[in-house]
Amino acid sequence: MNDDDFDPPPEAPEPPPDDACCGSGCDPCIWDSYNALMTEYRAKQAAWELREAARQTAANGQ
Repeated sequence: MNDDDFDPPPEAPEPPPDDACCGSGCDPCIWDSYNALMTEYRAKQAAWELREAARQTAANGQ
């Protein structure tokens, strides 16, 4: 494996502390921002899993 092949899985964003939301209805709320980051993370994770499956298939000679 060379450096061009390095493809680590994406890292999930850290959730904000439970007391980070002030409860005043901010737009966007810190939880809205976190949920947007989680949506992006899930898409990146799914794409990485497809690439990883293709690598595993190629490595097994199939």
